[in-house]
Amino acid sequence: MLDLRPVFFIIGLMLAGLGLFMFIPMLVDLSFEGRSWAAFAMSGIFTTLFGGVIALANYTPQMQLRARGAFLLTALSWVMLSLFSAVPFMMDPMKMTLTDAIFEATSGITTTGSTVMTGLDDQPAGILLWRALLQWIGGIGIIATAMAILPMLRVGGMQLFKDETSDISEKILVRPTRIALLIGGTYLGLTLLCGIGYSLTGMNPFDAAAHAMTTLATGGYSTSDLSMGGFMDNGADLVAIAFMMAGAMPFGIYMLMASGNFSAPVYDPQVRTFVLVIATLIVMVTGSLWITSELGRLEALRLSTFNVISIVTGTGYASADYNSWGPFAVASFFVFMFIGGCAGSTACSIKIFRYQVAFEAMRVYLIQMPRPNTVIPMRYGGKALPESVVYSVMGYFFLFFMTFAATAILLSLLGLDAMTAWSGAGSAVANVGPGLGDIIGPTGTYQPLPDTAKWVLLIAMIIGRLEIITALVILTPSFWRA
Repeated sequence: MLDLRPVFFIIGLMLAGLGLFMFIPMLVDLSFEGRSWAAFAMSGIFTTLFGGVIALANYTPQMQLRARGAFLLTALSWVMLSLFSAVPFMMDPMKMTLTDAIFEATSGITTTGSTVMTGLDDQPAGILLWRALLQWIGGIGIIATAMAILPMLRVGGMQLFKDETSDISEKILVRPTRIALLIGGTYLGLTLLCGIGYSLTGMNPFDAAAHAMTTLATGGYSTSDLSMGGFMDNGADLVAIAFMMAGAMPFGIYMLMASGNFSAPVYDPQVRTFVLVIATLIVMVTGSLWITSELGRLEALRLSTFNVISIVTGTGYASADYNSWGPFAVASFFVFMFIGGCAGSTACSIKIFRYQVAFEAMRVYLIQMPRPNTVIPMRYGGKALPESVVYSVMGYFFLFFMTFAATAILLSLLGLDAMTAWSGAGSAVANVGPGLGDIIGPTGTYQPLPDTAKWVLLIAMIIGRLEIITALVILTPSFWRA
């Protein structure tokens, strides 16, 4: 029988921690003489107490979290954090509706970056900081899930990194708690460096801190309606480029570098392929802009680099309206949504390693077709590639695009035009943020969409963040059988 006590104990601790984080925007709002501090004070007290009671009620000595419990914990944690993160939005004087509040919170905690909010430049400091904090919290949660839970659960080929995680723990610190502290310290350190970089471009401390959190988390929430386009004059977009790339790198690489292996990024197959893909896409889009627009070469390169990296990593910042760059750019950015960064990073979508596994399987298949008796081992990063990983990755591809298609069809049935429905579905399932078209494109928001469509999208965001398979596993009747 499934023991739920460890699951609810951990979720209670998470909620209590989330409640404590709510006091940070409360203090900031008080210092800015804002009007939202009371909403955060009440939300923080409620969430902290609720989480604490849940944790205490389910605490037992020598608790053990088994595989089924880990599946349930992974799914429930994102759902519960999304729901309780919405409380300050609902209690704030701006009086968001229930749907809009949960949509904004879910988009934040999953680092999707889709927003229903307008007039960001005039919003209270507490609300803007809370949006940034949600993405920052979600970013470290994604790293922890990808490095500790998904490899154990063999989700979508992530078991490929199970041995790598063990190798990191042996080479660095041995104790899991020490590893967690090192990951957290690396994440915090990169955030501080990013904030310093933004400050050097002329951003005020508040904007620099908020953007640093959402950049490293590859989330994309901004404090301005113009997104990063409002801060480009002194090179803020160049800082964003560097740290979006840093956030999309596997954090296991940072662990190895901390142990003295500074050549780890050079020999990592994910990192090499990711950098090559990014460079190729930038050249393609830059070339298109040179041909179809009147932009100078450097300006075209700068705009292409920023927006390509933003969409591929799932950050979702925009420095220009790429809807106006012509059909090639629009089609390209739609495809870019489905690439993603490296496994073990804050980036979203399908991830580079899955494409590598799929191409390796296809290569072997094509060679064996005319020579059925030929035995060709599949390899990844110089090591043998287990068939279980290949099957898991192929299953992930199938379920990902089935979920994407089902979401798009549902949105179309709700009356959304084809561009909005298909790009919105892709953006939600891939956790990218902006879609395409006039409504949800880089210069729009999700506010005009009907409430039913917003619920479809926020559910798709959670399914996408759960790597699809985790969400579907707990919905099967066999999961709940003793």
